[in-house]
Amino acid sequence: MDESSDATENMPQLSLPQRSALYIALRTAAILLAFTLVFTALMAGAYYLTAPRVAASAQVEKLRLLAVVLAPSFHDNDLLKDAITLPPNSALGTSENTRLYRARKNGQPVALVFEAIAPDGYSGKIGLLLAVSSTGQLLALRVTQHKETPGLGDYIDPKKDRNKVRPWISQFANIGFDSVPPEQWHVKKDGGHFDQMAGATISARAVTNASGRALAWVNKNHDKLFALPANSLYQE
Repeated sequence: MDESSDATENMPQLSLPQRSALYIALRTAAILLAFTLVFTALMAGAYYLTAPRVAASAQVEKLRLLAVVLAPSFHDNDLLKDAITLPPNSALGTSENTRLYRARKNGQPVALVFEAIAPDGYSGKIGLLLAVSSTGQLLALRVTQHKETPGLGDYIDPKKDRNKVRPWISQFANIGFDSVPPEQWHVKKDGGHFDQMAGATISARAVTNASGRALAWVNKNHDKLFALPANSLYQE
């Protein structure tokens, strides 16, 4: 008898219960593997089928938001395609990349639409969306997100403002440094031009100051912002 035969004879033999347990474990592992593969395939298929629809919905939502500050009739180009990326910017109060959209009509620059952040709201950061004309006018300003006190500081959002005829935010429409110089771009309580609600000055002050800083930065860099190729990264 050779050594291999001796080794085989010396191998421990599994009892019937042990063989049954091993069989069950292997079968369970195989079932789990098959289930995982099928589930992954189904999820991948669902993603590829719904991805175009999700992307289209996201584009519609972006255009809807942009139209809040810049009427579609103001331009004839595709804002989503004529855009550049802005890196984090202290003047805009942003800490991550954002998109800036260029509006043109008959090939001529007419406006820029971009985001800014007021970092010093009463309850934290206040997100802003601004449209600035090629002549340096702030066409419109909207609050996109905030955590200001309901019924007190949230009047900065026109949807929450009780004055539906002339919401507080509307005083920033079609106004620029030619009519309100930078040193006056503050709330009246701080000696500036813009109104604020009594007892809720912090929210208004944050939005007013942030919009002034953003307007000054965009006007200073206006030509370069329009000149960059679409989808490029702006650099100071």
